[in-house]
Amino acid sequence: MAKVKTKWVCQNCGYETPKYIGKCPDCGMWSTLVEETEIKNTVPFVQTAAQDNTPACLINEIEITENIKIPTGFEEFDRVLGTGLVQGSLVLLAGDPGIGKSTLILQTAGNICKSGKRLLYVCAEESSSQVKLRAQRLNVNSDNLYVYAQTNLENVVNQIDKIKPEILVIDSIQSVYTSNITSSSGSVSQIRECTNILMDIAKNKNITVIVIGHVTKEGNIAGPKVLEHMVDTVIYFEGDKYKSQRLLRAIKNRFGSTNEIGVFNMAESGLEEVTNPSELFMKERNRNAAPGSVIIAANEGTRALLTEVQALVGTTSYPSPRRVSTGIEFNRLLQIIAVLEKRIGINLSKHDVYVNVTGGLEINEPAADLGIALAIATCFRDVIVDSDCVIIGEISLSGEIRNVSNLEKRIYEAQKLGFKKVIIPKLTKKLPDNFDITIIQVPRLMDAICKCVSKPEK
Repeated sequence: MAKVKTKWVCQNCGYETPKYIGKCPDCGMWSTLVEETEIKNTVPFVQTAAQDNTPACLINEIEITENIKIPTGFEEFDRVLGTGLVQGSLVLLAGDPGIGKSTLILQTAGNICKSGKRLLYVCAEESSSQVKLRAQRLNVNSDNLYVYAQTNLENVVNQIDKIKPEILVIDSIQSVYTSNITSSSGSVSQIRECTNILMDIAKNKNITVIVIGHVTKEGNIAGPKVLEHMVDTVIYFEGDKYKSQRLLRAIKNRFGSTNEIGVFNMAESGLEEVTNPSELFMKERNRNAAPGSVIIAANEGTRALLTEVQALVGTTSYPSPRRVSTGIEFNRLLQIIAVLEKRIGINLSKHDVYVNVTGGLEINEPAADLGIALAIATCFRDVIVDSDCVIIGEISLSGEIRNVSNLEKRIYEAQKLGFKKVIIPKLTKKLPDNFDITIIQVPRLMDAICKCVSKPEK
């Protein structure tokens, strides 16, 4: 007879303890331990070797078929994945509630089924009729798309054996459960065990599995952190649900780069991919430049993106001035402010500084340093940077402007969008002659300020 025991499991990291404690000793979070029932069989378990007749083979003898990659029908999605979904892979798509995860996957499912592949869509949070209503709105209709409203994973496995799909979608992993675990769905034990079963299905049956996961209020994927280590690819779907722009970003990818992003626009008929994100981010820009507004060329994976950096500098009423950054690293902002104070002589000790990157982008590369510094300096001095000028460059602690990667791609993107000139670091080699844009090379931060600022028109 099975002996029933209970254990306390941290819902944040999966730490287990036989008794309740207020603070998890592993992740340091408070009040995250939940009691779960554990069933241990008193019959001793004898481990036997699995019968596997497949011999080991040399890596040079392994053949890769041409159809190992499955296109999603979205170029932006394929870019983030690395040219498509890999057969037998386990993909985790996470995002905030209402951001459009189910919409993206349902549209992707419709695109994949058009190529003749069978797809099983397991909706654990909606009924089949509710999925049908959304599919009609998105104009998704295919004879190869199967919808199954089920939360029990054993029943899902039975449907897989009957339908034999090539792609499986679970929406969502927090809503399904397995009878092997007695805890409720959404608990750490259930999520971990269900993911183990899905991973076994993906590898042994060569089925591509896409799992949708929820995000907590802290911005992390709900469930144990080990969940991200188990899957092959982790993708975040980001954006403000009150705006139309959506960003698709890979956090982990065993089959491609994690530097690529995909840009989508949420319309009435569903998600529309944006093939030229720079035009989207520049569309709402005011051509009449204001103090504190600068255009920079950021690099995301294999392409350059032009976006606007805004700065606001105002006199503070507090003993300690505020430093607020949105879209850039906070410590990077503090470093740039220190360089402006020491090398340029701008005293910001009695001023609040706010810096924002428009469009919801996260700029983590140093090529935005010069643009951020000019945005702060122009707002402080009440001068402007030419609206037809793009700023590129990294700032050293000595105030020198350093070279950045993919400089020619950034210049070409600025030229393509109609900008007249670009400020870049002083180069030791000559640039190609095919640029139809004025290129100004500056060695130091002071030179950049002198070259591109002017008084605003009254």
